[in-house]
Amino acid sequence: MTVTIRDIAEVAGVSIGTVSRALKNQRGLSDETRRQVRQVARELGYDPTRLRAGKARRLVFMVHRQHSSFSQHPFFAQVMHGVEEACRGFGVVPTVLSAGPADPVRELLRLHEPDALMAAGYFETELVDVLRGMELPLALVDLWQPGCPSVNPDNEQGGYLATRHLLGRGHRRIAYLAGSLAHFSIRERERGYRRALYDAGMLADPDLEVTSPPGMSTADGAEAAMRQLLKLRRRPDAVFAYNDTAALAAIRVCQQAGLRVPEDIAFVGFDDIPEAAYGAIGLTTLRVDKEALGRTGVELVMQGEQMPQELVLPVELVLRASAPAAGAGG
Repeated sequence: MTVTIRDIAEVAGVSIGTVSRALKNQRGLSDETRRQVRQVARELGYDPTRLRAGKARRLVFMVHRQHSSFSQHPFFAQVMHGVEEACRGFGVVPTVLSAGPADPVRELLRLHEPDALMAAGYFETELVDVLRGMELPLALVDLWQPGCPSVNPDNEQGGYLATRHLLGRGHRRIAYLAGSLAHFSIRERERGYRRALYDAGMLADPDLEVTSPPGMSTADGAEAAMRQLLKLRRRPDAVFAYNDTAALAAIRVCQQAGLRVPEDIAFVGFDDIPEAAYGAIGLTTLRVDKEALGRTGVELVMQGEQMPQELVLPVELVLRASAPAAGAGG
């Protein structure tokens, strides 16, 4: 027999509204009452997913505190556009919350009184565990953890296409400029990079795989990593950077060193942010449909098990001046 929130309310000796608020981790209750209700719910075998997105009215879109400036991280601004569009269709109100591992995430979320959650981009495992513990519908965007609904661009295939394109142009010392490999997307892009080298009969050179120093902004970290590459006795003749902001920063370092792009060194980025097309040198990159990521994330939250729980969206190689088609110069 299906357990209802009315059953929980009767056993716990509280109102139905109190049960609903406790199961949604909303504010207005003492921690003792919240723990009591949730304990009764577990003992009765209540399925918390019954209080799911079919009745959702508020969705919290979360980004990591280090990505909270959308002007510096336009990728997430475009994902948010897709979230807003999908939320209008479902009649849901989205709000934005930035948080890091040192923040009181549960308390911050209760201020928003969410019915559903989305987390976009990198988050520490312990923070995702906190979100899962809220027992609200949750979807990850550009992030993956086992057993959690998620939607990601095809990061590995994108890394493969980027590296294969550079190989096709005749480059043989191709570097991978990475951010923190704690990021799922960055690890997957590296897998694609290595797979393309392997398929071409080449071994990855550890000297050509560099990581931005921790604690720096994306641009500053990429500049530092690029300077490291230029100090090699045999510098790279091409670079696949983990995202466009890093690629554009690395290009600036090369130009300051007197290198010509793409004649002396070619570049491929990832994401296709607006600056990739409109910079001084057009950046070859992997186009990600960022708004589609946001829309699909909302659909995962709202439609639950009606959808596949791990979705991968295709990416597209876009050729520009930093690494044009073979024979097109450079």
